[in-house]
Amino acid sequence: MIVLVAKSVAKEMGLTHADFFRTISSALATDNYQRSEFGVVYKNGHRRLEIILGPESNRRIALLSIPSTDVTMSFSGYTDDEITEFVARFDRVFRRGGG
Repeated sequence: MIVLVAKSVAKEMGLTHADFFRTISSALATDNYQRSEFGVVYKNGHRRLEIILGPESNRRIALLSIPSTDVTMSFSGYTDDEITEFVARFDRVFRRGGG
């Protein structure tokens, strides 16, 4: 018997929903996922990843306004190492340069 335990990672990201959907294929390294209005579901064998987007908002710093969205990733069937590896890739793909 296989018991699948879900683990979640939550983060606040400086992006809009449009930014997320434009980039998620690169983070997943595939176009083979289901898209909904508020996120995506990616299935690979017994593994399942659901990414849910919270409402869009703006973070204000003085006169600067930055888009902000809460993102929750729920992993089922992934090892801790696989989750760590995926989150590192996700962060690299969504990183924005500046300066």
